[in-house]
Amino acid sequence: MHPNDAIYPSLKGKTVFVTGGATGIGAAHVAHFAAQGARVGFVDIQDAHGRALAAAIAAKGQPEPLFMHCDLRDIAALQAAVAVTAERFGPIGVLVNNAAHDERHDWKTVTVEYWEDRMQVNLRHQFFAIQAVAPMMQAAGGGSIINFGSISWHLAMGGMPAYTTAKAGIEGLTRSFARDLGGDNIRVNCVIPGWIMTERQKTLWLTAEAEAKTLEAQCLKRLPVPEDVARLVLWLAADDSRMCTSQLFTVDGGWW
Repeated sequence: MHPNDAIYPSLKGKTVFVTGGATGIGAAHVAHFAAQGARVGFVDIQDAHGRALAAAIAAKGQPEPLFMHCDLRDIAALQAAVAVTAERFGPIGVLVNNAAHDERHDWKTVTVEYWEDRMQVNLRHQFFAIQAVAPMMQAAGGGSIINFGSISWHLAMGGMPAYTTAKAGIEGLTRSFARDLGGDNIRVNCVIPGWIMTERQKTLWLTAEAEAKTLEAQCLKRLPVPEDVARLVLWLAADDSRMCTSQLFTVDGGWW
């Protein structure tokens, strides 16, 4: 955390569940929540990174997160991880549906099996994670659910139609659950990241030309980093945003 970053007292001791938390934006969520004193359970398929992150956070004297291996295509495993987190830390008050995989693909070669797999990886688990945590939030009198969409389909990006379709669906999922759960004081919002400079993005797609084109399109002339997203997520999770629900929050430097 930067010395000038906000501290949210309402997050101290809060139980948080993060999907895809071992690397990239997800790892920033885990680290920032732990720095607030929250108790974090997180899942990923990248075991070495997940264990290393939990150990590094504990070494700082912050609450050690609970890392669990989970392929989010396995809904039973996801539900079990939610239950284990609640058993260890108490009822989950914040859900961060972060996990996704923006694999490029040519529409001409997409099979039924590939399409179904992309829906499972990018959309389906968000619904079932909400289904698993919502009863705990209802019993507790409220909670915050933060889903992750994508700027890609808003910008009419091509080359990954299954991914963009799934990400578009998350916005519908968000607004539907905001209505269904609002009476229980459960807030449901969607974060739309721009081109965030994770290690994966830098390795696979960052070139001088791509950077120049993006900065030209953005109002702010620097590329966003995972911490820029995590700080917004903290605010959406905290009581400070208590009247914000059914909304899209974009972190893209003013690109879209």
